[in-house]
Amino acid sequence: MGTAGTEIAAITDVVGRLTEAFSTGAVPLGTGAAAPLVAVTTVQELQRLVDRLMRIVVDGARTAGHTWQELGDMLGTTRQAAFQRFGRPTDPRTGRPMTEAILPGAADRAVELLANLIKGRWQDACRDFDDTVAARLDSGRLAAVWAQLVGVVGRFDRIGKPRAYQAGDYTIVDTPLLFEAGDLTGRISYDRAGRVAGLHFLPPGPANPARPSS
Repeated sequence: MGTAGTEIAAITDVVGRLTEAFSTGAVPLGTGAAAPLVAVTTVQELQRLVDRLMRIVVDGARTAGHTWQELGDMLGTTRQAAFQRFGRPTDPRTGRPMTEAILPGAADRAVELLANLIKGRWQDACRDFDDTVAARLDSGRLAAVWAQLVGVVGRFDRIGKPRAYQAGDYTIVDTPLLFEAGDLTGRISYDRAGRVAGLHFLPPGPANPARPSS
């Protein structure tokens, strides 16, 4: 991970490109049919850079002696959620940072599973279930669970930004799910082999914020 100065320079470059493209009224970042997609990937690049800078400044705050409670209060979340997002826990069995064990692409896989669920593609949503989950939640039961959720919180609106973190031997992905009459957090647990070892829908309590504050 780079220094704060390096990340700020990279952010400034991306913001400059976006500012120039939009201020001129031109098609964002180029011409042709693919130009809007280029704009999307550029903003995504900016988001990654800001996330990296946030990790650097949080590390600085921790080094300066500030607690996870203080950081959670500042970020509008709990100390546990702040730690899960920015902490660097070490596995007591190996002495290695748990962040190194996060399943690559877990967040994207979780969003894909939830998208299949939302679109009624029950078999596809069940595709990566491990034996234990598959025995308890086949496609028919999964459809019934989704119907029950819709009956409680109404029509589905949109998916929020997923957040992946490590919990022991499992990679957990929490994804905000926003409905017309309420919000939930979809929590999917992946084992080291990439199989779905758990699927839960939780209320957006203090540790599971579903709707970002505006």
